Amino acid sequence: MSKRSFSHLLEKGLFASRWLLAPLYVGLAAALILVLVRFGTAFWTLVQSVIEGQEHSFTLDLLALLDLVLLANLILIVIFAGYENFVSKIEAAKDNVDRPHWMGTIDFSGLKLKLIGSLVAISVIELLKDFIQLGEHEGAKVGDGILWRVVIHLVFVISGVMFALMDFIAEKINPGHGVDEFGG
Repeated sequence: MSKRSFSHLLEKGLFASRWLLAPLYVGLAAALILVLVRFGTAFWTLVQSVIEGQEHSFTLDLLALLDLVLLANLILIVIFAGYENFVSKIEAAKDNVDRPHWMGTIDFSGLKLKLIGSLVAISVIELLKDFIQLGEHEGAKVGDGILWRVVIHLVFVISGVMFALMDFIAEKINPGHGVDEFGG
């Protein structure tokens, strides 16, 4: 076997290895089913807090639903954008009227920004739940757990700003290219 044919065979194999990601995306789709089950449970808890007239519990339960919806949206973004960026185009959605407008247009850089934005939103909801619980208990103090959540939230926010800034700078330096497709 010549060096050229070996190289070609190796490259074909490496290119085909992208399909090893497909089962991971199927696993994420299955995880959406689990999120749906958790949503159903959380929704039932919300209904119970309305029936029992627990106003503070209602707010916390509603925030839990929002948390799950944001998580499900995040999973779907990762599935669609990741599959289309790294595995193959989703031809089944090509002419579908329900195809999300962003599908097929998010590059790796855009995916990073959407991910960090979703993480910041989820983090805000978690902090809001903590602060509501603090407000329910007079004399309650901010504990280490809440302090760490605030720190983590700030790290997410700073990371998001840094990602956006890096993309902005890369676009100014090399218009039309931005950060390469692998985020470097």
